[in-house]
Amino acid sequence: MKVEGASILHIYEFADELIVAEKPSVAEAFARALSEGKYRTKRMGRIKFYTFEREGRRWISIGLKGHIFNYDFEAQYNSWREVDPKTLFYINPIRVIERTSISYVDALKKLARHVETVYLALDADTEGESICFEVMDIVKSVNPYVEFKRLWFNSTVKEELLDAFKKPRKPQRMLAEKCFARMIVDLTIGAAFTRLITMSIQRRNPRALPYGRFLSYGPCQSPTLYLVVERAWEREKFKPEKFYMLKAKVNIYGAIYEAIHKAGRINEREKVEEIYRKIKDARRAKVEKFRVKKRKKKPPKPLTTLELESRVSRYLNIRSKNTLDIAENLYRNGYISYPRTETEIYPEKLKLKSRIQAFIKNSIYGEYASKILEKKIIKPTRGRRDDRAHPPIHPTRSAEKDEITRKFGGKAWKIYDFIVRHFLATVSDDAEVENRRLDLNINGEIFILRGKTVSKEGYLAIYPFEKPGENYIPILERGEEVEILEINIIEGETEPPPYLSEAELLKKMDEYGIGTDATKQDHIQTNIDRGYFYIERKRCIPTPLGKALIEALNDIVPEVVKPEVRGFMEEMFNQIAVGKRRMEEVVEKAKKYFLEKYEKLHALEERFVEKLIPTIGGSIKVNKTGKKRKWRKF
Repeated sequence: MKVEGASILHIYEFADELIVAEKPSVAEAFARALSEGKYRTKRMGRIKFYTFEREGRRWISIGLKGHIFNYDFEAQYNSWREVDPKTLFYINPIRVIERTSISYVDALKKLARHVETVYLALDADTEGESICFEVMDIVKSVNPYVEFKRLWFNSTVKEELLDAFKKPRKPQRMLAEKCFARMIVDLTIGAAFTRLITMSIQRRNPRALPYGRFLSYGPCQSPTLYLVVERAWEREKFKPEKFYMLKAKVNIYGAIYEAIHKAGRINEREKVEEIYRKIKDARRAKVEKFRVKKRKKKPPKPLTTLELESRVSRYLNIRSKNTLDIAENLYRNGYISYPRTETEIYPEKLKLKSRIQAFIKNSIYGEYASKILEKKIIKPTRGRRDDRAHPPIHPTRSAEKDEITRKFGGKAWKIYDFIVRHFLATVSDDAEVENRRLDLNINGEIFILRGKTVSKEGYLAIYPFEKPGENYIPILERGEEVEILEINIIEGETEPPPYLSEAELLKKMDEYGIGTDATKQDHIQTNIDRGYFYIERKRCIPTPLGKALIEALNDIVPEVVKPEVRGFMEEMFNQIAVGKRRMEEVVEKAKKYFLEKYEKLHALEERFVEKLIPTIGGSIKVNKTGKKRKWRKF
């Protein structure tokens, strides 16, 4: 069992083994798994760490809070008014310790001074790999002879954590450098363009954008905004057209149905009136044809990060950033697998039957799980994508609603419930939907009535999110007659395409390579925080300011906002990870490309300001630059 202890640091300075995790909860999970629950919680200031003995050796397990380092410019380059933004393209940012991580750096130095082995239990992705090298640099500064072992795991289930210890890896520098290159490039480009845009407005009209406020540009943020604005442009260009439809209300065995003329939408008023005159006095409609067509509805593919965010947004109306934050919390506490994955194929080692078996006693899923296990063969669905790093998102522990709600809140329960249902759906049978079509003859004109029923529930029994709306039509024989209650001409107008939903935006970002699985929702949130667009009824709606900013940039330097360019950059970053390009080469190439665009925008600054300044006024949010940065050079 866990034992709380006093903070007696000097006893543990001479630990033999050190585990460094990305979050405190994961560090505790390792301590629990390796010590069979016999560990102590210690503190160094406000930082928790966990101690235990194993096989005659003393261990410490500590969790961080994400990245220890970030990149920034030397202090002399952080004066917006005194430094030409163009200068930023010619200097190299320095690595600095995040303000919130200073105490973690001090703790690592003290704890690692005499250890023999450091186990790098950071998250199993590019970001986690880069944090591995940050940890290694800190540890080597006080203990240059230590051995490092990388642990790769996809859940905090005890068996998987123990298995990770049996198969340690070597940290992959090229994977980390991919992350570092992205951080350096995005800092340089984002800072230079943000300063240029802001200062160009201030020079023209200081009152429109007083000192301490700014307009931001981001290499991922701005292409994301472009996608939202692009749909707004489509709506503006849309020209509505009138159309007409003929509808007949009929009585079939006491139930009222509405049939539509086979022509559907008719553009000419004269044509629809001609048909109406022909049938307006009819009182009976004759069955011309009745057709039944069954089709299989396949269960969803295993769950990736993108699909989790998109589906939860669509089905549960929970924002993507909130979804991933909650999913990561569920993962760290052992309820689901690692939530950042692009894989749509369950690996053989996952042991699906045992995962399903865990839910047999669950009050909500137990009965359904038992039925799945009765099948001789369990064949899950599969997609094409496989990042060869992590399995699809799936539950790792059975939990009741009260447990999840009590620990994490109501939204967390909805997301956990969705993940469980999605997982069980992927190992379920197809559903079967029966489509019915009734053709009615009214004085020689054919009216169509369509119906739909679920003839075999299959996976829909556990996954109601995809259940189609049903409209039952009784079977009728050719020649039968039904009563006509009324016939009407309906006048309508075509509507513009809707604003992008958050689910659509996430998929477009994925298509163009904007952001990573871990950061897509952050780029959306940044635009919202900046006041560039907002989400209402699941739709992303640009503000006048966000729209004007994209229009002004797109008019002069479209390359800096077009999503295709970010996709090209991500491909270059990927080439670092596989050894095709050096980090320094990619950084310089990206800087050179955007420097050309910077110079073009600077040359046409007046034109840019003319387009943008009318919309600023009181619409801009207070984004302050005046706060002093707190970081420590390493």
